[in-house]
Amino acid sequence: MLSRNNRAVIWDVDGTLVDTAELHFQSWLRLARELDKPFTRADFAATFGRRNPEIIRALFDSHYSEAEIDELGFRKEEYYRAGAWRGVQLLPGVRALLEGLRDAGFKQAIGSSAPRQNLDLILDLTQTGPFFAVLVSQEDTQRGKPDPQVFLLAAAKLGVAPTNCVVMEDAVAGVQAAKAGSMKCVAVTFVGHHAPELLKQAGADLVVKTLGEVTAASIERLLG
Repeated sequence: MLSRNNRAVIWDVDGTLVDTAELHFQSWLRLARELDKPFTRADFAATFGRRNPEIIRALFDSHYSEAEIDELGFRKEEYYRAGAWRGVQLLPGVRALLEGLRDAGFKQAIGSSAPRQNLDLILDLTQTGPFFAVLVSQEDTQRGKPDPQVFLLAAAKLGVAPTNCVVMEDAVAGVQAAKAGSMKCVAVTFVGHHAPELLKQAGADLVVKTLGEVTAASIERLLG
C-alpha cells in the first residue's frame, strides 16, 4: 500500500463538487447578448470546462486584445458569482467522500479552469475549503484541459507523484487531461454533460452516476 502521505485526489469543481453549469450558461448568454454575438447550448457544451480566454477567442472574436479578453472574462464571472450567492449545494456523495478521503490520509486539491474568486466563493458557500491543501485555478495555468497542466501543477504543489493521484472529473476534456498526466480518473455522470460511453472512451478508470458510489477504499484500489 502507498504511504498515507503519498496519495492524492484532485477535484474538478463544476459537475463534480457542485453543479452551477446553468449559472455559467446564463452568464455567457448575458455577455453574448451585450456583445451582439450568438451563443447556444451547443456552444456552451463544446467549450464547458475550458479557460475563459480560450472560450472568448473561439466563440466571440479571435482578435480581442489581452486587456479586452480579461475585461470580458471578469464581466462574465461577476454575473456568475452574483448568481452563485443565491445558493449552491454539494452534489450527492461529495461530503461523505471528502471526509472519508481525509480520514484515510489522502491529500486533496482543487484543479479547475475557473478563476480563483469563483473557487473561493464555492468553497466558502459549501464549507469545504478545509478539505483542500492546494487550489489551482485559471490564473495558475496557461493551457486548458485536455492539456494536463492544471492537474500536474496540483500534484506538484501537493508533493505527490502524478501516478499516485486520482482525478475527479465529469467532462471528456478533463478525463483526457488526467490520463495525459498519467493519473487515474473517476468520472461522474450525475450532471449529465457527457455520456458514460464517451467518458470511458476518453480513458476514465471508473465511471459512476454519483460519488456516493465511491469510497476511500475504492480510490485505494484504483491506485493499486
